[in-house]
Amino acid sequence: MWDDFAEYILSETENKNVKIVEIGVGKFDRIADYLASKDNIDLIKTDIAPKDKTVIKDDITNPNMDLYKDIDIIYSIRPPSELQPYIVKLAVEIGSHLIIKPLTNEDLNTGNAKMKLKNFKRASFYTLR
Repeated sequence: MWDDFAEYILSETENKNVKIVEIGVGKFDRIADYLASKDNIDLIKTDIAPKDKTVIKDDITNPNMDLYKDIDIIYSIRPPSELQPYIVKLAVEIGSHLIIKPLTNEDLNTGNAKMKLKNFKRASFYTLR
């Protein structure tokens, strides 16, 4: 499933040079590492409590907007429901494609935003353009 999720994000780049950010990377950075290995992707990982020097400290409830300048795709894996509205707000504000992979059977908390359920191979997630 995770390979399919990463493949979907990669397919959204259309092999163009893109800037992608993962919000709330936590300790699971398999997707980020895969995407960062691609030549056409400039990837930023953020978290409120960075696990190492590869992750930039940022609080999504009060984001450093300089980090998100010219971001094409934002994604977040299993973000807590209380943070989801902030992620949506940021994506809408900067005009970025948003992909959220919630916990299985978790309802999204996106306010008024109408995210679409996307099934890609064995992965399911929500998108907002």
